[in-house]
Amino acid sequence: MPARPRTALTAAERARIDDRLDATDRLLERAYPGDDGSRQPVHTIYVPGDRYTPELPVEWGRAAREAAAWAGGAEALGLRVGVEAAIAKAVAPLVERKLATEPIEDLRIDFEDGYGVRDDAAEDADAVRAAKRVAAATGAHFAPPFIGIRCKSFEAATRARGVRTLDLFITALVEQGGLPDGLMLTLPKVSTVAQVEAMAEVLAALERAHGLPDGRLRFEVQVETPQLVLGADGTAPVARLALAAPGRIVGLHFGTYDYTAALGIAAPYQSLEHPAADHAKHVMQLAVAGTGIRLSDGSSNLLPVDDRALEAWRVHARLVRRAFERGIPQGWDLHPAQLPTRFVAAYAYYREGYPEASARLRHVHDGTAGAVLDEPATVRALAGFVRRGVQCGALTGDEVAADTGFDEGALAGLASARRTAR
Repeated sequence: MPARPRTALTAAERARIDDRLDATDRLLERAYPGDDGSRQPVHTIYVPGDRYTPELPVEWGRAAREAAAWAGGAEALGLRVGVEAAIAKAVAPLVERKLATEPIEDLRIDFEDGYGVRDDAAEDADAVRAAKRVAAATGAHFAPPFIGIRCKSFEAATRARGVRTLDLFITALVEQGGLPDGLMLTLPKVSTVAQVEAMAEVLAALERAHGLPDGRLRFEVQVETPQLVLGADGTAPVARLALAAPGRIVGLHFGTYDYTAALGIAAPYQSLEHPAADHAKHVMQLAVAGTGIRLSDGSSNLLPVDDRALEAWRVHARLVRRAFERGIPQGWDLHPAQLPTRFVAAYAYYREGYPEASARLRHVHDGTAGAVLDEPATVRALAGFVRRGVQCGALTGDEVAADTGFDEGALAGLASARRTAR
């Protein structure tokens, strides 16, 4: 048996290094667990709290198909918004199927700006009615994969109303038989870390009251105020959110118009493409990197209706594609006619990138050398890209398995591989 190589460091010295880095190890494990590989919707739809019905996804899907037909169909619409001909032809049947079967991936029943200020009795009734309708839709398999409410902000003027609406909605859902698997809650106009801590405290109290598992209620934070991006002390409060409410925050959503208006940007120039908006989203992206918290872009308020439809579709498709390329695979849609371009642009992004991604994953599967030497982190990114394409319907599990050699389970393992703690 060969002799063991001699080392110079003593066991005590090695132990001191471990002790020195113990806090770092615990921080990385707690705050930066990585993405869990679960599905992220490609969009979020907002509807006023008194207008939601279980049939709404069907109605939006029908309206979206009518809008696409007016443009000549999904393939023609793809060509009109700049998608290459072969890709437009490939994605058209996938988009048409999506609009017929799952036109809305994520639905938020809005009790904030889209709902406005009502008297307490009216909002109480609408909150309870919304919960009952969500329960009915879930039971009838009409609900989108993700659904929930946006309450009013936790600023002083609206805090009590926001907390009450949350309480009424969750309580009514529990009384109707339980919470949907894809329940989403959204806290808007967050300006301080303390507001996020307060939201976590409210949800923990609701879990205790209803006997729910700890951490069952999670929420999204809307970044709509400059104070969350750059605080009064010169730091970025948004970067502290993961530790302020560990395990509670699902995502950060950018609020295009509140944020740019707060900076004094005139209405005609408020856009997802404004440099100020890009700066905020870059900071948000840095803040959530490695945390498992997802990022969502905002919305385009140029609606594809009347004689401006083609212009609006082109803008919307460009903004959707732009966000995907910048690593933000989710955004808001405000009108049924935006759904065709949401899915045309999203599916084109995945179909265009798929040949190279699948070829590189095949080399990983087979242990062969390709033109690119992929690091483990890049392999995770490739697997995540392909898996998200499957989850939204741009790719099929069968073609991915055939092209890469990885079935769904193996692909999920590659995409969500995490750093291991000692």
